[in-house]
Amino acid sequence: MIGLITGTSKNSDFPAAKIKAAYKLIDQTPVLDDKLMQLYQWAAAYYQFPIGQVLQTSLPVQIRKGNAAEEKQSHYWQLTGAGASFETSSLKNAPRQLELLELICRREKMTSADLKKSVGKEVSSILRTLVEKGLIEEVRHQRVTETHNKNLYGEDEPLQLNPEQQIALTAIRQNNDQFNVHLLEGVTGSGKTEIYLQAIADVLALGKQVLVLVPEISLTPQTLRRFERRFNRDIAVFHSGLTDNQRLSAWLRALNGRADIIIGTRSAIFTPLANPGLIIIDEEHDASYKQQDGFRYSGRDLAIYRARQLNIPVVLGTATPSLESLNNALAGRYHYLRLTHRAGEANHPEYRLLDIKGQELSEGFSAALIDIIRSHLERKNQVLIFINRRGFAPLLLCRECGWIATCPRCDSSYTLHRHPPRLSCHHCEAQKPVPASCQECGGTDLAAMGLGTQKTEQTVKDLFPEIPVHRIDKDSTRNRDALHNIIEKVDSGKPCILVGTQMLSKGHHFPNVTLVAVLDADGGLFSADFRGQEQMGQLLTQVSGRAGRGETSGEVVIQTYNSTHPTLQSLVGEGYVPFARKLLEERKLGNLPPFSYMALIRAEASNQNLPIKFLSEIVDDIQSAFTNVVVIGPMPSPMEKRASMFRMQMIVEADKRSWVQLFLNALITKMEEHPDNRKVRWSVDVDPIDFT
Repeated sequence: MIGLITGTSKNSDFPAAKIKAAYKLIDQTPVLDDKLMQLYQWAAAYYQFPIGQVLQTSLPVQIRKGNAAEEKQSHYWQLTGAGASFETSSLKNAPRQLELLELICRREKMTSADLKKSVGKEVSSILRTLVEKGLIEEVRHQRVTETHNKNLYGEDEPLQLNPEQQIALTAIRQNNDQFNVHLLEGVTGSGKTEIYLQAIADVLALGKQVLVLVPEISLTPQTLRRFERRFNRDIAVFHSGLTDNQRLSAWLRALNGRADIIIGTRSAIFTPLANPGLIIIDEEHDASYKQQDGFRYSGRDLAIYRARQLNIPVVLGTATPSLESLNNALAGRYHYLRLTHRAGEANHPEYRLLDIKGQELSEGFSAALIDIIRSHLERKNQVLIFINRRGFAPLLLCRECGWIATCPRCDSSYTLHRHPPRLSCHHCEAQKPVPASCQECGGTDLAAMGLGTQKTEQTVKDLFPEIPVHRIDKDSTRNRDALHNIIEKVDSGKPCILVGTQMLSKGHHFPNVTLVAVLDADGGLFSADFRGQEQMGQLLTQVSGRAGRGETSGEVVIQTYNSTHPTLQSLVGEGYVPFARKLLEERKLGNLPPFSYMALIRAEASNQNLPIKFLSEIVDDIQSAFTNVVVIGPMPSPMEKRASMFRMQMIVEADKRSWVQLFLNALITKMEEHPDNRKVRWSVDVDPIDFT
């Protein structure tokens, strides 16, 4: 067993006979400093998750397996003194040995992997022969990146800031040696990244490290390229696409202070920092910062806690602040910085609500929208079409009897995919072939109902056959470099049409896109989730921000059946922040977050009756002792059956965080003691953002 020591004591509550001795100490120095250990312990307590599992999910795999926290040494082959003066003509009858010897001579230090690529699989036997002859030797050394003696800037120089940007940067620079939270709210295209870069330069000049969090792995490569062009410094990257060895190497470089800039998704918040100076959270509103299973932490909230710990500033950047962050800024707890103009010559796009009530649509497109798209393409511009539903169609329906293809493991219909053809459940990932006939009546008149990105892509190709169409969604970007290759084609500037989901809203810069068309904007207006309208406003604002980022002005067309809805009118007519302030007023009246605090308790089992029995009995035991806590439920989850498990949930709400925490402490104790504890899978989600 591999263990991690979190503390020591002279006494133990366990009998001495049951305590086993550790037979080997893997690391001579702690792999976690006091501050980072304190962060883990606080997170485990706040999010009600065992400290051992918190450490297991956050530390690099190689350390969890028992490997020492040290970077592997590189092995190189080089000529010996005898090899350097060797007369190569004596090897004329051993051409493979001669080839390898000359290769090492030309290239100096080469690894076995390098030699294998050049010489072939038999390289090992040839190396052994040359070693026996005393011509080559293997040397080991730990690679050290010498960057601090080089110039700070790389090939890209800092840009000239406009007055708004300069005011924001000056505010961040002031008191940059102590804890401050800066909410940098800037309209899309306002140059927030340039402010990040110049603030980072100040910190690097002091010899300190910077941690930058981005919400999605898809943003990491483009962020990395921009940082590499700007800074001549060692940059460590963390995301789920790394190998175990790559993650360990980056982790150790940050720990040892060799990595000056650390870029990663939410889990990078647990990266050790030798000399921290600044934390930046890009797109702070994004739901991707909240882990949705296992250890359900918020990367953004832990970043603020860690910045306070380290007494360093943290910058939250976004065009669409979360209501929690906006409320903290309006209350004066965060330093509120605003950028209301786009950088350079770019102007804000013009918005148009296109009322489609009573209109005949062609696969989701009104005639007016088709004409608008055509006019932009004729001007040699690019068009982005947004529909937040992947696949070909959300329903496969029998026209004869009304049968719908549904997932037997979930309370959900299958989504029809065409490339490759299959029915797929987007909740449990179950898949099956597309049936040739109805499984109820045997009829063959099966219809794909509704719109998905694949169907929209095909429709656009039929409408504009001469224009390249690029689809960006989870399915089209599964392969490595797929998204990068699509973006490269778009960046060429040639007329094209982009079709995609919310992946298109994630901070991408498409300077030649002059039209953003939103096919279905009504879903968020009538969501049962109290966060639905906030998320809809963020998504529409972010995707609309892809239009008009270059020299040509942009246009945003939103198709809707509810053009007079006050939420849409406020968002389009006044902008995101006035819209968000109205939502805050509604939240306050309803005593909903951020004016109260919540936790979501879920229970699921293959037996339909167990979850409700389990939660009901536990709540009945303790609810009377907590009169300052409101418990809603137990009740069925919005999707009661998922992956063959029946799901129940309840919501805990109180005016103070501490009241929620005290209730959860008592609740979890009862859950662990309940006789059905092992028959029911349960979880606690503190500050939930997903109630499905």
